[in-house]
Amino acid sequence: MANQSNTPPPKPARFLAKAGKWLISLISLGILGIAGGYLYLSQELPDIAVLKDVQFQVPLRIVTQDQKLIAEFGDKRRNPVPISDIPPLLIQAILATEDQRFYKHPGIDPIGLSRAVIRLLASGEKEEGGSTITMQVARNFFLTRKKDFSRKFKEILLAIKIDKELSKEKILELYLNKIYFGNRAYGVAAAAQVYYGKPLNQLTLAQYAMLAGLPKAPSMLNPIINPEAALKRREHVLSRMLQLHYIDTAQYAAANSEPVAAKYHGLTSEVNAPYLAEMVRSVLLAQYGSDIYTMGLIVTTTINSNLQETANRSLHDGLLAYSERHGYYGPEQNWGTPAETLSSSWQSKLAAVPEINGLLPAAVINVGPQSLQALLANGKIITIEWPGLSWARRVIDAKSNLFAANPLVASDIVKPGDLIRVRLDKEQWRLTQVPLVQGAEVAMNPHNGAILALSGGFSFNGSNFNRAIQAQRQPGSAFKPFLYSAALDKGLTLATVINDSPIVIDDASQEDEWRPKNDNRRFYGPTRLRYALSRSRNLVSIRLLDLIGIPFARDYVQRFGFSPSQLPETLSLALGSGSTTPLQLTEAYAVFANGGYKITPYFIDSISNTRQELLYKAHPPTACASCKSSDPALSDAKEETPAAPHVITAQNAYLITSAMQDVIKMGTGRQAAALHRRDLAGKTGTTNDQVDAWFAGFNPDLVMTVWVGFDNPQSLYEYGAEAALPIWIDFMQYALQHYPERSSPQPHGIVSLRINKETGLPASAADQNTLFELFEAGHVPSNTSTANPNGTVIPSAPSNSTVEELF
Repeated sequence: MANQSNTPPPKPARFLAKAGKWLISLISLGILGIAGGYLYLSQELPDIAVLKDVQFQVPLRIVTQDQKLIAEFGDKRRNPVPISDIPPLLIQAILATEDQRFYKHPGIDPIGLSRAVIRLLASGEKEEGGSTITMQVARNFFLTRKKDFSRKFKEILLAIKIDKELSKEKILELYLNKIYFGNRAYGVAAAAQVYYGKPLNQLTLAQYAMLAGLPKAPSMLNPIINPEAALKRREHVLSRMLQLHYIDTAQYAAANSEPVAAKYHGLTSEVNAPYLAEMVRSVLLAQYGSDIYTMGLIVTTTINSNLQETANRSLHDGLLAYSERHGYYGPEQNWGTPAETLSSSWQSKLAAVPEINGLLPAAVINVGPQSLQALLANGKIITIEWPGLSWARRVIDAKSNLFAANPLVASDIVKPGDLIRVRLDKEQWRLTQVPLVQGAEVAMNPHNGAILALSGGFSFNGSNFNRAIQAQRQPGSAFKPFLYSAALDKGLTLATVINDSPIVIDDASQEDEWRPKNDNRRFYGPTRLRYALSRSRNLVSIRLLDLIGIPFARDYVQRFGFSPSQLPETLSLALGSGSTTPLQLTEAYAVFANGGYKITPYFIDSISNTRQELLYKAHPPTACASCKSSDPALSDAKEETPAAPHVITAQNAYLITSAMQDVIKMGTGRQAAALHRRDLAGKTGTTNDQVDAWFAGFNPDLVMTVWVGFDNPQSLYEYGAEAALPIWIDFMQYALQHYPERSSPQPHGIVSLRINKETGLPASAADQNTLFELFEAGHVPSNTSTANPNGTVIPSAPSNSTVEELF
């Protein structure tokens, strides 16, 4: 027995024992080496303090005034969140699969490292493993992606240093906001949105497990492109959670049986304002450069989300209505005779045709007597009945406004195989078309210039040309209020009488004599200025400009923001032959709305970062008599709000506003009387040959402009009251619900006088043909004022014209 006990162990056993001792020695030496290396190199390692206030690469976010998302610019989707906002189950799922001893080790896991070393010795190859969450933080923030022993050693040293200087919670927060989850999603919050379209706190245990399994191989384990591999990985995560007692068997079973619900959720804007978003991006790019895509800037705009959506809808509907009034251009393509075998291929082709602002592509598969059936990209077959088709008389020549006869049957409009556009209208399908006509809208706060809504065209995807700020177009009669304001400044009154009669003007810049006319080709004789403005009398405006002088008028209207280059030095200026943009015209009309102050449009209210630090806050000059003056010599340092410059008198603004209220009460804009508001004023605008259509209008708290026209100028065959005003009314019908009726206060120095309707002179007690007119004190006409510019003026004609007899 003694001999048996002294028998030496077999050679394999002795080898393993020696190998174990050597391995323990190597590990001990390794740990000592790491410790020594740490002490020696710690001074050369990166400063960990930067991790305490790290700036993640976060895309630029643009939001409305009420914080609804308009757009996001940047390659990476990331939404950093504090550790307190990350659900514990998700943290446990991550720890279970990535670093189960996270809270116990000092940044490196000796057990995990030993296991990696053993695999290395056994296989002779370097394999993944042994990396703790802290080591991954070190790698992702400080080191390159190069895989070698030098980098691994630095990673280990950094992990020890990070664990020493940062809390475990801070390390987890850095990791969970930095790591890549595939599909451009960085961090857990972005991953939740990309794969499930939900915030973190709304996900299930199965979804937490799915996300926790992704960092190992975001592409190979992606549940969208490889659901089988993702499912196995999720099962592994759930098993680890069960083993570590993070969940019980019931939770495990329920989560493990849950189907894979992941699908790609692209970034969805809450408010559609792409033209405004591009304006913001351009401004920031010029100021900060390309870093704006990763700086995590959050730009709060002045956009009111409700007004913006209303502007989108009103312009969309208005341009479609115009397009349908002017005939059907026909299908976009024809794909031949439909057959059952073609339905799937047609569906694929339809999927490749982009939707344009709610107008869906569809392929006609059957044409009935007064109906059609069409295939949509989703495979659905729809029916369009005659009420949705009968509008579509074929266009023969759009430039000449020539059409075919009204259709009698559906085959007059389409045939099988046609690629058409359709839309839902009051739950009924309707044939439609992408409008060739374009438009723009701008709504603004007249007190400070804040842009509340802006649309630069029918579809940004169809054309990113921003007509609201880039389209220089003739304002037509919408320019007349500025001319009339100049006339009042010159001493004329709204009771001043000007002759509305034919004239012929010799203009050196024109090949032929200019014979301006009113839009109805009629002439009305002596006309008071108030009445002439409300009815948009062209001849009165031309004579008025000649009376006050072109140089004076050009100089005066620059107070509203027009530049000299936009103002021709001819009498055609009276009819709006200059140029402006919808935004600029809105800015100019705001002067009347706010009592005479020149405000400056702005659309960026504030800029902050992901740490909620305010980087910029707008302090726009405001229409306010009691605000801080814009003149430093007159300013009061105690006041914070700068004052906008006062460019016309309050009396002038009040009188012109009063005249433009008549435009709506009884003039060219009388359709707007349907809004039943007494505080509205505005002016229609139509240019020569009806190329441009406008309506600009306001009340004391909101100014809004609509322009309609073609990018390549051609006649609309409609006036401003037909093409633009209905869009303005549609917008204001909703917008005014948020603005109680409020008339502008009458400034001091305004008097009311009973006058004769025909002469504009004070009426006698016996005169029955009278009305009350408003005047600025000091400019009240007298009975002997016919030769005085302050009273009745009936000039014969401009000096460079000849008069044609009225009768």
